[in-house]
Amino acid sequence: MRPIWSGAISFGLVTIPIKVVPATESHDISFRQIHTTDGGRVRYRKVCELDGQQLRQDEIVRGYETATGTFIPVSDEDLDNLPLPTAKAIEIVSFVPAASIDPIQIGASYYLAATEKVAAKPYELLRQALERSSKVAVAKFAMRDRERLGLLRVKDDVIVLHALRWPDEIRSSAQIVVPDVTVTDDEVDAAVRLAETLTGIDIGELRDEYRDALEEVLAAKTGTGAMPAPMEEAPSASAEVVDLMAMLEKSVQDAKATRGEPATVHPLPSKKKTAAKKTDSPAAAAAKTTAGKKTTSKRKPRSA
Repeated sequence: MRPIWSGAISFGLVTIPIKVVPATESHDISFRQIHTTDGGRVRYRKVCELDGQQLRQDEIVRGYETATGTFIPVSDEDLDNLPLPTAKAIEIVSFVPAASIDPIQIGASYYLAATEKVAAKPYELLRQALERSSKVAVAKFAMRDRERLGLLRVKDDVIVLHALRWPDEIRSSAQIVVPDVTVTDDEVDAAVRLAETLTGIDIGELRDEYRDALEEVLAAKTGTGAMPAPMEEAPSASAEVVDLMAMLEKSVQDAKATRGEPATVHPLPSKKKTAAKKTDSPAAAAAKTTAGKKTTSKRKPRSA
């Protein structure tokens, strides 16, 4: 794997020379734009707005546009000479419990490898310190024209760097309206049973079924395979009132059947009476209604 960045981990007064290697790779199928009339490739060309000339990549530099529309060129040397301690170092600033990091902050992931023999011992020292403390390290580093926040943890004896979004880049969830609804304990119990049934699935065995189907379509169009049969159209989402208990119970049974487990039938709760019989007195009817109700859970609306 080709490194994309080289520098060092700064751990107090300890310096660990490392190289950064992408920890993930994309298996997406790429498309090109073509002309519908003759199938010719449609390309985007880099053209100067002033003289109309098409430019090579080595003739292009980055530039910052000011409020007046003037462009100021910024070279790689300008960025390399920024007075930042993190320009060539991943500077650890804190050790925190892994649970304190909101997953919404986590971005791209990279493997960190020791680049020199002298880096082997401090690298191993940091790796074991992370494992023994059961914590992750929060660090700052500069990469791709900006300073970033990062998280260091251990995976399979390798130190992994996860890019983190800065706290002010995370939008507040208060702007999302949470429905004010009531659910019964029976419905919650059924949902928990469904969650327990779906527990234990090995996510390492999951596949990108969209990509698999797309490869079949491309194989059929190139004459090396058969066109896959279209899937049955799923029922559209509806706002109609549905029997949640029945749907949850059926989902549990379907999940167990898929995994080859015996189905266990849970009796559905009988529907609660909404009105007392005419032969009951108002007091008796109220007592029966109160005794027949299940405890409910209600989510309180949040204030923005």
